[in-house]
Amino acid sequence: MSKFRLLKSFVKDEDAALTIFGLYIFATSVVLSAIAIDVSRLIQAYTQLQITADVAAHAALYSRDTNTAEQAKLDALAVVEHSMPKAQFGEIITADDIQFGQFDYTDGSFTVSPNSRKSVLLETSRLTENGNPVRTVLLYLVGLANVDLKVESVFTTYRPICFREGIVGQDEVDIQSNNAFSNGFCMHSNDYISMNNNNLYEEGTFVSMPDLANFDLPNSGWETNSGLQNATLEGSYRIRIINKLESIINGLITGDTEVIPSYINPNLPVINMAPKTGKGLSMSDLTPGRIHYVDCHANGVLKFYDGDGTTKMAVSEVVVVSPCEIQFGQELHLEDAIIASTNPYIKSITSSSNLQVGRDDNCLPDGSAQILTLGGMEFSAGLSIFGSQLLAKKDITFTANADGIHGASIVSGGSVSGTSNMDMGFCGSGMDNNFEAEYFRLAH
Repeated sequence: MSKFRLLKSFVKDEDAALTIFGLYIFATSVVLSAIAIDVSRLIQAYTQLQITADVAAHAALYSRDTNTAEQAKLDALAVVEHSMPKAQFGEIITADDIQFGQFDYTDGSFTVSPNSRKSVLLETSRLTENGNPVRTVLLYLVGLANVDLKVESVFTTYRPICFREGIVGQDEVDIQSNNAFSNGFCMHSNDYISMNNNNLYEEGTFVSMPDLANFDLPNSGWETNSGLQNATLEGSYRIRIINKLESIINGLITGDTEVIPSYINPNLPVINMAPKTGKGLSMSDLTPGRIHYVDCHANGVLKFYDGDGTTKMAVSEVVVVSPCEIQFGQELHLEDAIIASTNPYIKSITSSSNLQVGRDDNCLPDGSAQILTLGGMEFSAGLSIFGSQLLAKKDITFTANADGIHGASIVSGGSVSGTSNMDMGFCGSGMDNNFEAEYFRLAH
């Protein structure tokens, strides 16, 4: 065969014609695989950075609730070091990347305010300039050796409505029959709720517990408790205000301006006193605008004046802290007052009939009162609460005919028992002097 014919045959030969195309396919597959591998690595690195930012932001705001901003930042940096050690990931955050301030939900803006305890903005990053970018596996072949990543996290505080106006118990909440609850009022147990028949729940009320299967109702309970079906939901809370109760009481004694109400002069020392003998402590024994630490009457009890059943005695513009069991007399009114007992007895605070806690002023500011104890409470008939608060580490019990309860925060580290014939009104205002604990949520 001549050379010409051989050349012509070679030109027409189609053997291995797909080899060049196959090389293109192979090259394309390598590039796509490289992209897939490196994108997966980048997503993993971004997710790790975001989770670390979220955890650190939560730690910063949680710590800021009780510590200085500087300490809160150190606590957040410690969390980051545990999650993404500097020796392995480089410096992904500094104290300057943590800022406290106020987050605006309407436009998503963050206003820096170093003294704020409301919100925190935190940034974590892996950057070329810091020497710790995310390095690619195969994309470096096309000139993309490093990728910079930066993420931010915003945590804010909030206060659940149940703790602002409602009944909350760590253990059982027992509400029997013929009670009325108005729109906005909340009832919660971290264990279960027990109730009888003929209770009224207006639209907008909430009744919650971790598992509704544990609801203790009579057979006809869903039908005989008007509005209950629409009010129920599942959930649980960590009752943080009870965990802070001891520090709140200590703050009242030591003059902590964050817990002392505005009607108290913080520049004047605590008045230490023993009660006079006789009918008990009365407003004439106390000095308005001052904090009092009062010792006990006989048998470890501090008695507030017991009237004649018709005389109404008011205790106003004072703080009284006592290590004793406290007994409130008949027809006693507490307005602009805090009464606190450090006694751990299950009945460390008791009352005769018709105790009124707070001023009956249709939910106006001021006039509220707070009763606090490291033990429990038991109240006789006729308890009235107006824009005020009961906080007890142990059980709270109030008997029948607790009418006029309008703007009430009742929180127990034990159980709550309210029996029958109560009228639980909702204010939505006038509760500003009550003690609350912050809760934390991711905002951005």
